[in-house]
Formats: sequence, structure tokens, C-alpha cells
Amino acid sequence: MRTVSLKLPESLDERLAAIAAKRGASKSAVVREALEKYVQNDKSIRPGSCLTLAGELVGCVAGPADLSFHKKHMKAFGQ
Repeated sequence: MRTVSLKLPESLDERLAAIAAKRGASKSAVVREALEKYVQNDKSIRPGSCLTLAGELVGCVAGPADLSFHKKHMKAFGQ
């Protein structure tokens, strides 16, 4: 499990502590649960990297393997 640090206003920390005490859980557990619910409900978040999302496109175009760095391919570029 990874560690994340954050700063909370005193009033929010007090409410968080009260919820954690009422549930008999740690503040960390309450925050994890809240974040999990938030992420599940936000449909605009798509999991995965750009490579994962565009995976079927990788390698679909034929061309020289050295296109990005060989000087012969850069001749007259930007003119």
C-alpha cells in the first residue's frame, strides 16, 4: 500500500476524526473508503495509460524505425 500525505483544515479533520471514532475505524480507512466511492462514481476517469488505451494502434503504421532521430528524415523539416 502506498502512502499519501495531505493537509486538512482543522474543522474537516475534526469531522473526519468523529466519523472514524463512530465507526471504530482509522481516519485513513475512512479517507480510503471516501476516495474509492468518489473514483467509482466519476465516469470521466478512464483507467490506464495512453499506451494501454491506444494499444491496438501501436505498430499499425509501417515506416522507418529511425524516423524520429535520423537526420536524413529531417531534411527540409519545417520549411
